Amino acid sequence: MLFALMCLDKPNALDVRMGAREAHLAYVRERLDQVKLAGPLLDDEGGMAGSLLILDVADRAAAEAFNAADPYTLAGLWGSVEIRAFKASIGQV
Repeated sequence: MLFALMCLDKPNALDVRMGAREAHLAYVRERLDQVKLAGPLLDDEGGMAGSLLILDVADRAAAEAFNAADPYTLAGLWGSVEIRAFKASIGQV
């Protein structure tokens, strides 16, 4: 089942993001069987301001567990996280 995770950084948290970035990227790369699409959300100036991940996991609990173990989550980067079931209608994931 597909889930979209929209994770918004806390204000002025670029140092936190950059400090955890390599660990986050390694975490995601180790789970490419679950991660269908991922990348940073940008602010109006083009700076990183959050992350969007599309996961293919068994259920919402698995999506929540993925997020809970993400190094960005563990570093306290997120100001908010929204997890929604997702249905791809156009394009491929």
